[in-house]
Amino acid sequence: MEIRPQAVVIPKETDHLEQGKYGPVYPRTPACYGFTIIADVKPGRAEAIRGYGYTLATALESDPDLLAPLKLHYLRWVLFDDDKRFMYQGIFDTDFDKYTEDAIALFTRAGVNTVFENLEGFPEDWKTNPEAFVKFVREHHCPSFIEYGEYPYVSADEIKKALKVKSALSEMLDQLQ
Repeated sequence: MEIRPQAVVIPKETDHLEQGKYGPVYPRTPACYGFTIIADVKPGRAEAIRGYGYTLATALESDPDLLAPLKLHYLRWVLFDDDKRFMYQGIFDTDFDKYTEDAIALFTRAGVNTVFENLEGFPEDWKTNPEAFVKFVREHHCPSFIEYGEYPYVSADEIKKALKVKSALSEMLDQLQ
């Protein structure tokens, strides 16, 4: 199996895209699915956002599979412009609609809030009003126009499986020596 890096240009116009439950479904790219959200931070809430990052990291130490339903590859949070703006980048294996519904279900089931509550305009009723959650995300989404994958179209589960096979093979070869 040859793995060849690939890039895909994503058109600015979305009229031609399939319509999902919550709007256009962006195509899967060599980097899988994802979105970038940029929003204004509520005054005085930057430290709460940083604190939420620590809380999430600690929760993942206790339960590494906490975010597994989201099928994430990567998650990146950035505060910028003197902590007045927040960027959320997620790369995942499901489409936008499923990711959003899974995120709401995950946080509701776990009884935790979302970092987005610290952002201007985020709906207070997001746990019971997925449409408002989606509206916020769509309004603050900054679509990429090109995405590249060194190992294109490979899911996080496939990557983890390959790493397990590699580890098992290395261990077997070590035992033969």
